[in-house]
Amino acid sequence: MKYDPNIQVPDGLNLDRIPAHVALIMDGNGRWAKKRLMNRVKGHEQGAQTVEDVVMAARELGIDVLTLYAFSTENWARPKEEVKALMRLLKRFLKNKTQDLKNKNIRLNILGQVERLPDDVRKQAEQSMADTKHNSAMILNLALSYGAREEITIGVQQIAAKIKSGALNPEDITDKTVSDHLYTAGMPDPDLIVRTSGEVRLSNFLMWQAAYAELVFTPTLWPDFSKQEFHQILIDYQQRDRRFGKV
Repeated sequence: MKYDPNIQVPDGLNLDRIPAHVALIMDGNGRWAKKRLMNRVKGHEQGAQTVEDVVMAARELGIDVLTLYAFSTENWARPKEEVKALMRLLKRFLKNKTQDLKNKNIRLNILGQVERLPDDVRKQAEQSMADTKHNSAMILNLALSYGAREEITIGVQQIAAKIKSGALNPEDITDKTVSDHLYTAGMPDPDLIVRTSGEVRLSNFLMWQAAYAELVFTPTLWPDFSKQEFHQILIDYQQRDRRFGKV
């Protein structure tokens, strides 16, 4: 693990048993704003600060891969003004934080249908990925215009095309074959998936990869999710007995 040797280790957390891949479903921005009689966009703005805090906390602890569910394929159906605001926030985050990612040796990666993003956002995302491609301490996956069913469907189509061309025999298809045709190819499956806001479902997120992930559902709305709660979830995770279907 590549943890920061200068951090103050929270009581009860073993840095030698940090999960390699943590995924977060960042839910509750709109409800956070509504509770405060604010526009939903204000909740997304506050949520962006939480993103920054959690990314840096993950980097300090030596997590290899952090995946954030930022915008689903279903989110395109939200009101146009809210979608536009989300895209503006995304572009601003990418533009303003790329240097921080470089300084922390974090590589940015996008999971999803990047081609559906507005041109200016897509170009900024591509630029940020290019600027951080040589970083090696942590991968930060942003799931944008992402849906697990679409991801699996696209992977199956790619496998079918290889069978049709004669490059692959059907009997040679394994679990790894499928994994190698997903957006997360070459990455470990998530050890831990956390969803904020009290909703208890995965909402079309990493459905293949989540087969043996440990799941945590916290009632905390995403803008209120803190570094301290993140640490406590990791401490609780380390107490679980992960058997992967075995005795």
